[in-house]
Amino acid sequence: MFEYNTSKSNVILKEYGRNVQKLAEHIMTIEDKDKRTRYATTLIELMRQLNPSVRENNETTQKLWDDLFIMTNFELDVDAPFPMPEVDILTKKPKRLSYNTDPVTYKHYGKNIEKLIDKAIAAETEEERKGAIIYLGKLMKGFYQTWNKENVDDAVIIKNIKEISGGKLDISTEDVKNNNLFESQKPNRSSKGRRSSGSNNRRKK
Repeated sequence: MFEYNTSKSNVILKEYGRNVQKLAEHIMTIEDKDKRTRYATTLIELMRQLNPSVRENNETTQKLWDDLFIMTNFELDVDAPFPMPEVDILTKKPKRLSYNTDPVTYKHYGKNIEKLIDKAIAAETEEERKGAIIYLGKLMKGFYQTWNKENVDDAVIIKNIKEISGGKLDISTEDVKNNNLFESQKPNRSSKGRRSSGSNNRRKK
């Protein structure tokens, strides 16, 4: 945020405070350029300390120098490590964000699934391609159930994979169902509980 100081036609950057503004104006009155540069460099470090979120790298350091030039109405003559910004930086509108307008075939799967399918199509061997289809099937089944809050038949997932891949990826529905290929492997807690209970009973005896 900034505001214009009508008395001196300088721009006040509120995040640094009035004292920093006064120091910047004082540096402007120093006649010796080398001394003026040293004082300006010291003021930059003070501005950095007043904003702990500002990290020490080229991008943020350049922003600090830009702010100092702005506070001195672009009239500060020093040997800065960065060029003075254009005056229209104060009125220039930020660039409009570009949004991805590529259509997504199935929104509940998302764009990343389509990218993974492209990688699966590029798999070199049939074995790698099948492994990729199984991995995709598990992911897509989980996404589908999260989005729709209901179970989905494996045949639907297989059909979706085939559609998104343009018919380049396919797998036997019987193979998937008979071997539960699209099911995430989770530990059987009940059986584990029974084993631990049994072992406890044996220890009690």
